[in-house]
Amino acid sequence: MKKVGFVFVMALLVSFSANAQDWPQFLGPYRNGVSDQKGVIRSFPSGGLEVLWSAPLGIGYGGPVIKEGKVYILDRDDEYGDIMKCFDLNSGTELWRYGYEAPGSVMFPGSRSVPIVDGNFVYSCGPYGDLYCIDINSHQPVWNKNVWKDYGGENIPTWAISQCPMIYGNLLIIASQAPEAGVVAYNKVTGAEVWKTPCLGEVGYVSPTLVKISGEDHIAYVTASGRGAGQGGKVVGIQPLTGKILWEFDEWDCHIPVAPATDAGDNKLLIVGGYELGALMIQVVKNSDGSFSTKELYRTVEFGDQTKPPLLIDGYFYAQYGTNSRRDGLACMSLDGEVMWKTKRDPDFNKGSMIYADGLIIATDGAKSLFLVEPDPTGFKPLASSEILTAAEPGEGMMANFGTQNWGPLALSNGKLLIRDQEKMLCIKITQ
Repeated sequence: MKKVGFVFVMALLVSFSANAQDWPQFLGPYRNGVSDQKGVIRSFPSGGLEVLWSAPLGIGYGGPVIKEGKVYILDRDDEYGDIMKCFDLNSGTELWRYGYEAPGSVMFPGSRSVPIVDGNFVYSCGPYGDLYCIDINSHQPVWNKNVWKDYGGENIPTWAISQCPMIYGNLLIIASQAPEAGVVAYNKVTGAEVWKTPCLGEVGYVSPTLVKISGEDHIAYVTASGRGAGQGGKVVGIQPLTGKILWEFDEWDCHIPVAPATDAGDNKLLIVGGYELGALMIQVVKNSDGSFSTKELYRTVEFGDQTKPPLLIDGYFYAQYGTNSRRDGLACMSLDGEVMWKTKRDPDFNKGSMIYADGLIIATDGAKSLFLVEPDPTGFKPLASSEILTAAEPGEGMMANFGTQNWGPLALSNGKLLIRDQEKMLCIKITQ
């Protein structure tokens, strides 16, 4: 198999120090779903996948991170609050936990975001905006803020605070999306505010991501559109050290954005919105005077993803395009917007998580199954699948299928794949 088809993948987070075998943040070491793991199995054992350990969790959608043999996940009990838990990656033994009171529940209850671990600290943001820096040695908080209330937020957004923090040098950067701040940067050691942008638009659920524009680091951020005419959402470029707005594209129509922007190379960004809104490709242009402008290259309703950014592999995007009324399944699209194929409901992929490792896509279908897929623009090529996850008790109304809504992000380190459902986290051996 070819390697990932863009040469800058190793440089996406040059300022974020991590062992390539670690999975220290949302979407892994490079914040793009790509792993350096080798030796991934090409088929599942006849006796079933080897589950190395299992640990109980509360309901939710938050995923784990891994650093130096330790697993961190922000669990939740809606009657009490958020609970940072740390496990041993090899044995599954819970090593410590720290909880704080933040009671409450929203539709699709439970945990939300993915922590980030850097140096001696793990950082997390709960669904009610509680941003904590916890010392991984003392297991006690060093500082905490509230990214919603501190900036004028009152009623919590419909699906709560779901944004995942990122590290850039000495900064901890997170989307507030409150009335008085769009994106905020804190000193990662002290918690002091370093910069904040103005409010950037309507409330969404998108995490910031780092992209390369003309060789420079920019933070790309996507905001929600309103529901009326002229209330377009934005794709915004931010200078990481100062918070200066470098460029804006203000015609993205998605009123519930979740997935971060995808760096497509050559100053291009792919934006996806799952609610039948498809995908948008924009180009950022550096002008002769040093300023930046943007232009639309194409948009399509035939490709998208509701909750996570697509994987970019050898010049093709792969995403799970399952929405409230559309079931396109796993889909493949070229860089120029040509949709190559879709699985539709055979098999049905719907808001699952995907990792690219050792020439394979490791994917959940958003419900019960784990797949190994060979990425190929000529057609869907599954190598193996297994129903490894279980269903929790069903809910009512919109929550009728809650038990099989296993949408939590995966994590992979040292041949061990972490995957969760609505009751537990599993550690699966995924290498030979």
